[in-house]
Amino acid sequence: MIGDVHETRTVTHTERASRGEAPLSILQVSTADLGGGAERVAWNLFETLRRRGHRSELAVGFRRGAGADAGVRWLAPRGGGPWSRGWNGVAALATRALPAARATPRAVRLARRMATPRAWLEAWRGHEDFEHPATWTLLDPAAAPPDVLHLHNLHGGYFDLRALPALSACAPTLVTLHDSWMRTGHCAYTLGCPRWETGCGACPHLDTFPPIRVDATAENWERKQAIYRQCRLHVATPSRWLLDQVERSMLAPAVAEARVIPNGVDLTIFAPAEHPPAPREAGLDDEDPLVLAFVANRFRSPRSWKDWPTVRDAVARASERLARPVHLIAVGDATDPDERVGRAVVRALPDASPPEVARELQRAHLALHAARPEAETYPNVVLEALACGTPVVATAVGGIPEQIAALALPGLAGGAGPDRATGVLVPPGDAEAMARAIEALARHPETRARLADNAVRDARARHGLERQVDAYLAWYRELAARPAARPSTR
Repeated sequence: MIGDVHETRTVTHTERASRGEAPLSILQVSTADLGGGAERVAWNLFETLRRRGHRSELAVGFRRGAGADAGVRWLAPRGGGPWSRGWNGVAALATRALPAARATPRAVRLARRMATPRAWLEAWRGHEDFEHPATWTLLDPAAAPPDVLHLHNLHGGYFDLRALPALSACAPTLVTLHDSWMRTGHCAYTLGCPRWETGCGACPHLDTFPPIRVDATAENWERKQAIYRQCRLHVATPSRWLLDQVERSMLAPAVAEARVIPNGVDLTIFAPAEHPPAPREAGLDDEDPLVLAFVANRFRSPRSWKDWPTVRDAVARASERLARPVHLIAVGDATDPDERVGRAVVRALPDASPPEVARELQRAHLALHAARPEAETYPNVVLEALACGTPVVATAVGGIPEQIAALALPGLAGGAGPDRATGVLVPPGDAEAMARAIEALARHPETRARLADNAVRDARARHGLERQVDAYLAWYRELAARPAARPSTR
């Protein structure tokens, strides 16, 4: 059972400055410097801590940024004889030559595996990929350890989980869970499968990321359990839903303390526009169109956790029943030309920077978000839309019900009135329910405007980036002040 679970108490930056508190040394570990929601959380923490005067470092498995940042360290593959060194050199060359290319992480993973033939054998057996020697050098035995080691996603082909007991013995170790991988036999999201509670095996989702070729999920589960028994971890989750899952998992005995710290967004970027971008600026020429936004990285991929088919079908249905033009701006997977679904026009745009995403959310009357069952924890894009004053229609999966105060509509779950609601929740995979929610808000602009005002207030009260950083900093200081034995790593 988890030792200590509680909500966070925020200590403001002004309060800390008035106390004269010393800067901290924080080393974060993340899959990449640029990427999806988990990578963005780590990067925002890294930058904000450094801006506040702390010694903030970020170690990553894949460097995707165009330039080298002084505080970002690449966990370069290393070790072995001439064969291994040669393939590790190929991985380094790919990282330096084309850091931002989509194919680069795949090429680096292949080179890393070629450098360690044992990794091929493990993959053939269905075992998870732990053959990454650089993990053991995260903490330099000749230097003082950081005040806190803060880990994020540890899957993705860059981290040796077997090093976790040694690392957690050397420095107070905080782990932020962004998905379910640490409590399963291989998958990042369980998609409703309950076998993670009893030891996995007979896996129905071998192709779910990170995929494995044969079913060794029971062995993987037992191996993780054995590792965790040697660890003392402090675990943060962005949602109470995910923490409830942790409490029922084989990870629970390793958790000395757990806290719910919701994700935060940069409210200087994600905020209502004084003059919202006009539809015509995006090439939408119809008079008075209903503009909808959907944001998800590579949403057309069959491995995507997002449910693009449900969004597409819902928009088609709503467009057939509304007496005004409907446009859907889908960000994250470009295609050309525009596509028609029902009577709606779909304009797909490539992955975009935060300011560009904010602009599309500000342009939209509603944001849509759909995910597969148990395939979300606390999506940043929902928070970004709310902060922009854009009500959200979303599937009620994972931690999303903790983000949205759901408007009570006939036939849909929701208990909030227009004075408090920030969006609408619909069942997963239910395109008709999503279409009805779109119609209801499209036909009642005054209700939609009230939801928009509520959304902005709620985002400012609960989901600012500075608030999230304050919560982590308060915890860092508590951990750094506690005495701990610190033996050296292998």
